[in-house]
Amino acid sequence: MSETPFDRDAALRDYVARQGITDALHRYLRGLDRLDPALTRSAFTADAFVDCGLMAGPADAFVAFALDLLGAMEASHHLMGQARIELHGEATASGEVYFQAWQATRNEAGEPRDLFIAGRYVDEYACDNGEWRIRRRHLITDWTRDEPADRSFLESPTTNRGARRGEDFSERRTWPA
Repeated sequence: MSETPFDRDAALRDYVARQGITDALHRYLRGLDRLDPALTRSAFTADAFVDCGLMAGPADAFVAFALDLLGAMEASHHLMGQARIELHGEATASGEVYFQAWQATRNEAGEPRDLFIAGRYVDEYACDNGEWRIRRRHLITDWTRDEPADRSFLESPTTNRGARRGEDFSERRTWPA
């Protein structure tokens, strides 16, 4: 039985591609939570198509839709789970990425609610000029939960609370003296 020798260059190309795809996924999630259209859009190819269930269309339309929807909520927090990425040559790949998302909402009486959505992104990726991006995305919702919320801890003046639109500590990085 002959063994195939280890190909360091192929392994490095594989690693770099996977890191590039993961970076696109991270830009997408951070862009959603910070309501940053440029960062969110940077995760997609110019001709990308997204089907999130509530809408399906080009990436530009999806980004506008998603940020408008999330912007009407008080906050959101997207968490990426395991990602299974399959490379198909040097410029295309596909994958399935698990996610969980929390949104701070209110019911019709104005009472705070926690909306949880979990599912998977089934994606196709493309590499153009060394940068990986999402070319096609289909969002699958696996479960949701909507429940009353207690935000008293977040309302404490001593809580370092996350913020949107350039006000988050991670964007301004003003350290105490």
